[in-house]
Amino acid sequence: MNTIRETNFNFDKQTAFYRGKVRDVYSIAEDYLVMVASDRISAFDVVLPRAIPYKGQVLNQIASKFLQATSDILPNWVVSVPDENVTIGKRCEPFKVEMVIRGYVSGHLWRTYRDGGRELCGVTLPEGLRENDKLPEPIITPTTKAAVGHDMDISREEIIAQGIVSEEDYTQLEKYARALFQRGTEIAKERGLILVDTKYEFGKQNGEIFLIDEIHTPDSSRYFYAEGYEDRQAKGEAQKQLSKEFVRQWLIENGFQGKDGQNVPEMTDEIVNSISERYIELFEHITGEKFVYPGQGDVLDRVQRNVDAALKTLTY
Repeated sequence: MNTIRETNFNFDKQTAFYRGKVRDVYSIAEDYLVMVASDRISAFDVVLPRAIPYKGQVLNQIASKFLQATSDILPNWVVSVPDENVTIGKRCEPFKVEMVIRGYVSGHLWRTYRDGGRELCGVTLPEGLRENDKLPEPIITPTTKAAVGHDMDISREEIIAQGIVSEEDYTQLEKYARALFQRGTEIAKERGLILVDTKYEFGKQNGEIFLIDEIHTPDSSRYFYAEGYEDRQAKGEAQKQLSKEFVRQWLIENGFQGKDGQNVPEMTDEIVNSISERYIELFEHITGEKFVYPGQGDVLDRVQRNVDAALKTLTY
């Protein structure tokens, strides 16, 4: 498949390049970033060996739609989306925390709770919760933003005490996170989905806070199907979900959780294609639109042409 495993462009006025777990980020002059959503996939903070067809396009296009749909809550970094896999945006100084917000007892929260933990990131959890129960109200469980390796859980108090974020800014980030989660919840409900948990990243430019990176995608969020949720909970059955959690579960079942000495299981064509199909399924459910497959031709050539054309329209 004509997937984007990695890129090595040299754009006009390019000053720096950074390869993240799934995105390749190009700095343009001192003003802009070109963010290429590759088809790499990571789990347990490890980039898996095979790229997933169309995954980058799915992430980029869902993020674009949700950034547009939340632009009345706070400004975001986007300047243009010149290609299926690319967003060009304002260069901001990122806050060194990710704002994780959870409405249900799932994923990392459930694993912590199941193993006896009754506090996460300084938030006390009530007794008697079951996996995938709805919380009385959404909770914020921030993590540090690691350049490499694992992000770490951290409390509000620790963030402020360590000077990672000022109390004034952090209070504002909490308000934004809750408003964004509420909007995401409302949009998901319209599509027959439940937004279970997600993360937001923020940055600053000229003293103003911006929403940056992607939002409400299957890489940053977990969704349940709303239909049948209550019935499955009552019966103690697993929830039908659209998220990257199924990839994590497949890895766990095959003996991999990103720990030292563990090897990533073989990713067969069947596994790769099934992951791709799940990403496209989520795109169509959350947007209500049919996924449009890109045309034939070399995908890297297409990206280069589209970004080059877009960069010529920017002002510096």
